[in-house]
Amino acid sequence: MIPYGRHSIDEGDIAAVVDVLQSDWLTTGPTLLEFEKAVAQMVDTREAVAVSNGTAALHCAMHAIGLQPGDEVILPPLTFVATANAIVMCGGVPVFADVDPETLLLDPQAVEANVTPRTKAILAVDYAGQPCDYDALRDIAKRHGLVLIADACHALGASLHGCPVGSLADLTIFSFHPVKAMTTGEGGMVVTQRCRYAKRIRMFRNHGITTDHQERSAKQTWEYQMVCLGMNYRLTDFQCALGLSQLRKLQGWVRRRQAIASQYDKALATIPGIYPVPTRSGVSHAYHLYVIQVEKEEFGVDRATLFSLLREQGIGVQVHYIPVHLQPFYQKQFGTGPGLCPIAEAAYEKMLSLPIYPLLQDQEVEGIVNAIKNEKTIMSTFRLSDPNLSSSIREDFHYQIGQRVCAIQQDGRPDLDKVGEVIDGELKAAKAGQGGSREDHYQVRLENGEVIVRRFSHITDAPEMVSHL
Repeated sequence: MIPYGRHSIDEGDIAAVVDVLQSDWLTTGPTLLEFEKAVAQMVDTREAVAVSNGTAALHCAMHAIGLQPGDEVILPPLTFVATANAIVMCGGVPVFADVDPETLLLDPQAVEANVTPRTKAILAVDYAGQPCDYDALRDIAKRHGLVLIADACHALGASLHGCPVGSLADLTIFSFHPVKAMTTGEGGMVVTQRCRYAKRIRMFRNHGITTDHQERSAKQTWEYQMVCLGMNYRLTDFQCALGLSQLRKLQGWVRRRQAIASQYDKALATIPGIYPVPTRSGVSHAYHLYVIQVEKEEFGVDRATLFSLLREQGIGVQVHYIPVHLQPFYQKQFGTGPGLCPIAEAAYEKMLSLPIYPLLQDQEVEGIVNAIKNEKTIMSTFRLSDPNLSSSIREDFHYQIGQRVCAIQQDGRPDLDKVGEVIDGELKAAKAGQGGSREDHYQVRLENGEVIVRRFSHITDAPEMVSHL
């Protein structure tokens, strides 16, 4: 299976980790500080605080801004659930604002429409690796006295008008999960220009204690003070060693992702009904994800069908994401549901993430595109009422196959294996006069007590057909 994303680990990464494992510091030591400093320098911020994962980084950011029960945070629904969960963990209220229909990024006009006296922050999501419209979002935040936070877990290495992601918001969150641009195994980070935010995050990641063990050792004291309820969100030094080693290769990896995306763009442009999410002007895209939208009317099959067919061929496509406001927890706790964000909901029904990662080879990209091209004709559709079929064929199909299927029973239910044998022989014969050439196989299943037959064909110059019995 070609996965939608995967990590890249080389001997240099392994050696860096082993060096720290053989050192005196395994956690919260000098390698942590070096890693934080290196990331801060790369994204042009004053402060960087490493934590155990991206979700922890989001939680830390909510704590840093002083989010209180009842405070509202505006965010898009097209994101992983962790973005909204971090708000709820601090007692806040997630307010879902719809996305731009082209880029699927948080729509500034929708943000403006959702600002209330209870709004505390805007939490933008750089979906797929593309920076949001931070100029517009900054203007809204400034006029309403809000904190602007970037969930850039997809966008490390991206930039907007030459400014790196990490320098565009008051706080920015990164993730170092294995499928992200670089990895520490698990890990996350918050970067900011404001020292007070960084100080609060450092306390929060260490149980709410004002000093760490290095500071107490330097002062020759055992005393410490816990001034707030915090968490253990510390990141180990050997994870930071991996992060430092990976960071040196990040820009090359981002360039490779951009090259793969360009190859996809060019090849998919020839396939009607397949539309990649466009890139905004002035953006250098990090391409954590490469997302297309499938228009069934033009392409011939819907997203769900294409998803299944490609995975059957060993292509690990994925869907990012089910809109968070449609998740049962949020519907129950906050009264969200269908219709709240219609653009995001419509996009969800059509979106598909294609494989993209630095080690993906050009020929594999070509194979993925060719598989999509083939799927345009692989799923045949035919109903008995199809006007393209003669009445004699419809009657023949219904009598010769439909009646025989009804007679093939196993414990009161259709025997799907035997049904398949009937379809394989009879349907080919019934359609032999339709013209074209094809290689067929059939998928037979029960859906709501009805026998559904799907034919998969490599076919040229012949009408499309679906089989419903």
